Amino acid sequence: MRQLLRTHPQADTTRVRRLLALSQAVSTPDAPQATKLSHQALNLARQLADSAGEGLVLLDLSKLYRRQTEYEAARHYAQQAQRLFTRRADRRGLGRAWLQLSLIDLLQGSPVPALAAALQGLPLAEQTGDLQTLTRLQATIGSIYSQTGNYIEAIPILRRALKSGRQAQDQQQVLFALNVLGNSFQMLQNWPLALRYYHQALRLSRQLGDAQGEAGNETSLAEVYGLQGNHAQALAHGLRARQLVHASHDDYNLPSVELMLARAYLLGQQPDSALRLARHSLQLSQQTHSNENIRKASDILAQVYAQRRDFAQAYRYRNLHMAYNDTLSGKDTQRRTSALRYGYELDKKQAQIALLTKTRQLQAQKQARQRQQLYGLLAGLGGVVLLLALVLRNVYLKQRANHNLNEKNQQIAAHLDELNRTLTELQTAQARLVQREKMASFGELTAGVAHEMQNPLNFVTNFSDVNMELITELQQELAKETFSVASQQMVNELLVEMAQNHTKIHQHGHRADGIVKSMLEHSRASNGQRQPTDLNALTQECLRLAYHSWRAKNKDFDVTLVTHLDPALAPVMVVAQELSRVLINLLTNALYAVTEKRKHVGEAFQPEICVQTLQTEKAILIQVRDNGQGIPAAVQEKVFQPFFTTKPPGEGTGLGLSLSYDIISKSYGGTLSVKSRERQYTKFLLYLPLSLRATPTEVLCEEV
Repeated sequence: MRQLLRTHPQADTTRVRRLLALSQAVSTPDAPQATKLSHQALNLARQLADSAGEGLVLLDLSKLYRRQTEYEAARHYAQQAQRLFTRRADRRGLGRAWLQLSLIDLLQGSPVPALAAALQGLPLAEQTGDLQTLTRLQATIGSIYSQTGNYIEAIPILRRALKSGRQAQDQQQVLFALNVLGNSFQMLQNWPLALRYYHQALRLSRQLGDAQGEAGNETSLAEVYGLQGNHAQALAHGLRARQLVHASHDDYNLPSVELMLARAYLLGQQPDSALRLARHSLQLSQQTHSNENIRKASDILAQVYAQRRDFAQAYRYRNLHMAYNDTLSGKDTQRRTSALRYGYELDKKQAQIALLTKTRQLQAQKQARQRQQLYGLLAGLGGVVLLLALVLRNVYLKQRANHNLNEKNQQIAAHLDELNRTLTELQTAQARLVQREKMASFGELTAGVAHEMQNPLNFVTNFSDVNMELITELQQELAKETFSVASQQMVNELLVEMAQNHTKIHQHGHRADGIVKSMLEHSRASNGQRQPTDLNALTQECLRLAYHSWRAKNKDFDVTLVTHLDPALAPVMVVAQELSRVLINLLTNALYAVTEKRKHVGEAFQPEICVQTLQTEKAILIQVRDNGQGIPAAVQEKVFQPFFTTKPPGEGTGLGLSLSYDIISKSYGGTLSVKSRERQYTKFLLYLPLSLRATPTEVLCEEV
């Protein structure tokens, strides 16, 4: 290919395709060189107005930047390709652009937008017959289900994708499916199947010369062996993975390898080495916004600091781990991915119904035309045979019949419209009832399963204790007997192994018992039912908790708290725990803002936070206002986006306002908005719907 480029330097569309082919050929061993070649192809395609070539190069650039963990650049080129294919009405290319966007969100640990993008591309791949893109989208959907903890539905989808990839000899598709299947069985603790798929993926990576894939599979094998307690195999595979990463300058797999080695050192009682590797991995993962690696790194750091008895740091990283864990695999994420999937299936069924309805309409029109032609022929024959009077009478009768038929048709059409509206309302109501029933029964199911598991677990732990006593007595009795040296050694080894096995049974029995007790405690914590709640009392309690929590961390800090609570405020039906979470998030942000302004302005600044409740004719307002640093106008519309934060790295996860927005807008149908002026104030306005009416009063929180 290089020879062809040297001998044919003409700037034409053929050169664009050759530059792209050479970029793809060198992408595995030399990604930077491949990126440079693709940029040359892109510039040439734009000079020649070669829109088809430009689209192919944009997709290739998105893939290259994604493999180099430069996700923003990858998203930029994928979106450019998406706009180009939309202008060209190229559904095949548009499906491939949606695939790239889905993979980028998946690698960044954002399963909901990843699933939404995949479901956008799936019908396009089906319509255009693009089997390669179709199977890759199916594998991506299976990977999303696996990442959100829905392994039971993920495994059959991934197996179908694996079979399709092998039939099409798409080795990259096969490698991807093997990796995700291994991960799914690993999370289900099915170690034999997890090792089987990871070993298959490792062999295929070596055959393809894919150093990145080989390093990733070595890392996965090390994790499984570590979870099984086989530290020798875990360390061997981990060191091999680190060697591959450093040899190929693989920044993509480096954080995962360091996390795996950190966990191995943690299990090997080497906390200093684990701390160093986990810190470096967390720093790299935050730079690339890899939420899955951030979650794992924060978990390891929390354990290390707990071992070192530095509980403040351990608490900080445990909170970070819980925040990202909720984002990646929490109930809200699973609910949103399920809603996307059900919405996709419903749209598909509705399209089929619309097609059948259109076909029936065309058939009815054709029959009507045939009947009209027949009536016309009969009328013509009748006109020849019958007298003029009969012709006039027939014309009159025909007009009257047509009039009646038109009225009947109008009645039928109106009735059909009414039936369609009724069907749509019934489908919507049914979906809402099913969702509410699922959420209501989930807590009961958790408590029931936990209660049912307690008795067998008690038997396991109790009998393991009895067996340990029996083994001790057996050792004492056998010590009184005389055996040969070999027999004595064999008996001692067997007794030691039995004691070790019972110790493991005892440990895991107690661990499972702790899990069951946590499930019971969680099921009792909140029934999720809306109860009449005094918002004034709830607001005061949240303000007190947030203030004292902040003072515990900033002992020399003081702030003026102002409250204007509407005495006519009516109770509203809410889940108090959910609304408390929202209010504490808003109040903690306000305390942070005035604290930061105090650091910059000095002692002359008087921090003040104003909280107001107000009942109007249509809604209830809760306002939280501070006189802190304010939010720049350029970023105000981004504050409710997941993972967006104005705080410095390490001080915020960017999840609090996003989760608060979801609770208010999706759980209660309310609104949460922000108004701010930089270096002057910030106020958050929370509106909850209210059927009761009250007289509006004047807003009391003046400009601070």
